[in-house]
Formats: sequence, C-alpha cells, structure tokens
Amino acid sequence: MNSISSVGAALAATASAAAISSVTPASAPIAEAVSASRLVHGKFRFFQARVVATRRLGPSMVRITFGGTQLRDFAGGGRDQSFSLFLPQPGQDAPIVPFDARDDWFAQWRAMPTDERGVMRSYTVRSQDRERGEVDVDFVLHGTGDSSATPAGPASRWAAEAVPGDRVVLLGPAFEDNRSIGFQLPQDTDWVLIAADETALPAAAAILEWLPAGLRARAWIEVPDLKDTQELLSPAEADITWLVRDPTRRPGALLTEEIGGAAFPDGAPYVWIAGEAGMVRTLRRHLVGERGIDRGRVEFSGYWRLGATEEDLRTEKISAAETEAAQ
Repeated sequence: MNSISSVGAALAATASAAAISSVTPASAPIAEAVSASRLVHGKFRFFQARVVATRRLGPSMVRITFGGTQLRDFAGGGRDQSFSLFLPQPGQDAPIVPFDARDDWFAQWRAMPTDERGVMRSYTVRSQDRERGEVDVDFVLHGTGDSSATPAGPASRWAAEAVPGDRVVLLGPAFEDNRSIGFQLPQDTDWVLIAADETALPAAAAILEWLPAGLRARAWIEVPDLKDTQELLSPAEADITWLVRDPTRRPGALLTEEIGGAAFPDGAPYVWIAGEAGMVRTLRRHLVGERGIDRGRVEFSGYWRLGATEEDLRTEKISAAETEAAQ
C-alpha cells in the first residue's frame, strides 16, 4: 500500500542531492520489452507490466494483480517490501518513464512536463508469484465513493477504474536483500508489536505471514469500515485486534488509544508502526518515551499525512535532501 518511505522516495532523495538534469526524455509511450531495464542504484530495475486481474476486498480496498514476463525478475524480499509504481496520465496508453537513465532516472523524470511524465506513487507488495510473473498490490480507494467528501487522488482514481490489460511500470527490487524493506527483526526479539492503519494493512499482513513460527506477535489494525477487515494468517503466535474507525475522529486516534492502554508481554519487543504520519509520530513517542522501548527497536514509517498529498511529502523529502547535500 501507499508508502512514502519506499524505494522511490529513497532513490529520489539520493538523486535530488545531485544537480537536476536538463535533459528531457522523449515523450513517447513505452514499448514493452522482454527483459527488464538495467540496474538502478545497484539493486533496482524498471519492470513493465499489465493489469491481470482486480478484486474488491472491501468498501475501502481493491487488490490489483500485475503480470508480465519481466516480473519474474522482480525479487521482492517479503515483509514491507516497497516499490514505486508509475501510472499513465489521462489519455496515455502507458506511463512515460526514462528507462535508460539508470541512476539519473529521477532527475530526468522530474525534468519532464508534469502532465506527460508517468504518475509516480509508492506502494508495498502484498504478495508475489515469481514463477507466474505476478505481483499483488492492495490499493486504498480514498475519495472514490459517492459519499466521499475528499476528492480522490490520481492513484485511487486509476485503481478504482483499472481493468485487465492496463499498462504500468514498477521500479522495484532486482535482489531480495534491498534497502526498501524496513522490517528487520533482531535475533533477540521476544515478541513483535505491529500497528497499522488501512494503508499499511497489506504490509502488516505480509509481515505476519513472514514471521517465524512460535514467535509472539500483537497486531492492532485500524480500518474505516467493518467490512474492510480480512482474515490474516501467520505461523507466529499472533493476536490480531481489528479497530473500526469513528469517522468523526482523526485517523489513528483509536489505534493510539488502544495500544496506549494495552498490557504488553514480557521480554524484548520489536515494533513496526506504519500509516498516517501523525499517528505514527504519537505512537512512537509513547512507546519510546513512556513505555521505555529502545528507539533502535522501533521501525516506523509515515505512509501518508492528513491534509497532504504525496507530491507535498515527496517535495519535502527532496528539499531536505538538497539542504543536507548543500551543508
């Protein structure tokens, strides 16, 4: 699901530290190739793909299966594996992406006219079948319902209308060991705490499936609607608590309250928090400052922020990287 801490954000920050290229790639739709692009920043590639199937999971979420020969080389490492997804602009058959730019891809993409370059968004992999060359991605449909007061963004609109055959591009891992996996379980972990809203639900589900058998896990997941709950499987001894949001309250408020009042197991924890940035910040502060959990054992990621678009968040990251590079 939507993740601003993904490979795209990480590579974008790296690219922005250098001078922005003045070269504008040719604005022609992509032609599908048999093999994926050359390596980007050592461990990533561009993968051309098509929509294979869509399935509605609940009022707020749809699962889209991407397929293609190139995706057999998409080497997801499981857990909260993230990647960048490029979508076509309205009227385009396929997203326009600078495939041959290698490490300069972000500078060249950024230099393109905003209404021509592929729409870039960050997501996590829900599941993958490398033999079939398929990757499942769960999209939250913010703002697409008739009763929604918030307008949908380009990715939500695209996902709500996606049909088999629609073309996309993924910028993702060519190696299973890559820096776009945040969940790194310490060997001395006695139990795992997972906190997620609907945007982090796909990653939380994949983490639960990855956990070793017998390890204790406590997961709290907040969703907008009771029908958005899912059956989650795990080899771990997992206790999963579903929380249905009160629409009059800020997203994540119920999640922080429930975890704030919960009794924790004994032993050394490892914490993974993802979702709305305000919730993530508040919960991390509570766990580290009030519960005394070592900050080095808390992995956290703001997947979105109330009142901000992904363009806003990405711009902030780029500005911070440029400022740091100039110092």
